[in-house]
Amino acid sequence: MENIAGVLFGFLAVFLVVWFFILLPAGMAERRNRSQLIWVLISLVGSPILACLLLLALGDDGEKAE
Repeated sequence: MENIAGVLFGFLAVFLVVWFFILLPAGMAERRNRSQLIWVLISLVGSPILACLLLLALGDDGEKAE
C-alpha cells in the first residue's frame, strides 16, 4: 500500500511541476498573443513566477491581435 501511495504522489508531483513550469506560462502567453515557446523557456531558465508576473505586467501584444 505504501508503494501505491508513493507512485501516486510521484505522478502528482510530476504533473504539478509540468503544469507550473510549462502549461501555465504557455497558456498565459497564448491568451496574451505572445510566443508560447519564449515564455516557457523564460519559465524554465528563470522562474515560472517571474514569467507569469512579467506576462501580467506586459499585458496583451497589440501587434499580433487579429
